[in-house]
Amino acid sequence: MLAREIHRLSARKDELIVTVDLGAIPETLFESELFGHIKGAFTDARTDRAGKFEAASNGTLFLDEIGNLPYHQQAKLLTAIQSRSIVRVGSNTPIPVNIRLISATNRDLNQMVAAGEFREDLLYRINTIHIEIPPLAQRTEDIVPLAQIFLKRYAAKYNKTCAGFDDSALEKMIGHNWSGNIRELQHTVEKAVIMADGELISADELLISRREGNAGTQAIAPSTLEEMERSMIANALQRHGGNLSAVAAQLGVTRQTLYNKIKKYNL
Repeated sequence: MLAREIHRLSARKDELIVTVDLGAIPETLFESELFGHIKGAFTDARTDRAGKFEAASNGTLFLDEIGNLPYHQQAKLLTAIQSRSIVRVGSNTPIPVNIRLISATNRDLNQMVAAGEFREDLLYRINTIHIEIPPLAQRTEDIVPLAQIFLKRYAAKYNKTCAGFDDSALEKMIGHNWSGNIRELQHTVEKAVIMADGELISADELLISRREGNAGTQAIAPSTLEEMERSMIANALQRHGGNLSAVAAQLGVTRQTLYNKIKKYNL
């Protein structure tokens, strides 16, 4: 979100911001994904293809989870950044690129350098301006405004009338530790909007655990997707008095799918 805001406020705002999750790219496709390839470079290369660097030229390239990049591939990334050019796989022709590079990671890169897991020269090259974002639990003043933004977005997406949170929901959100940070908050609000019927979302519709102070214990939230799904269906059944058509409509599934889930979870 911060990378997109930096891009939006920059002179490059009319160009693309291209996001790459470096932790999700298979090692064998790393060069092709970032630098592109030419026809015939490998078996499935049927046409020339631009990579992420070229796609982001004149705009912003956001490399997420850069700490997950294998050590032997870091040199290739460093070469492209330093030379401000890339070479497509199977080609010998350098292609100039002009990008703003933004990187993100939840790992300690300095510690990785000390352990020989991250190149020191690459760290110096990408670390021109360093912004450390505290965990959401340390920015409690941001929780409610962000939740309101997500609520408005998903209420429109799912055609719901919910417009806010009641006091119990606000208390529950502020008291949660949000180990998954903004992504966890976003997904929690989305699920709550799907479950909600009224204008205000209640604490019961927020499927998260709750902290009971420093000395208290933390309630156990559904730990698997199946447990969470079972909980959502059970709550919807209770809310609609067992009306399967209403429950299916709320959850966005067919009656047959709902019936199968009810049978599966013995509800």
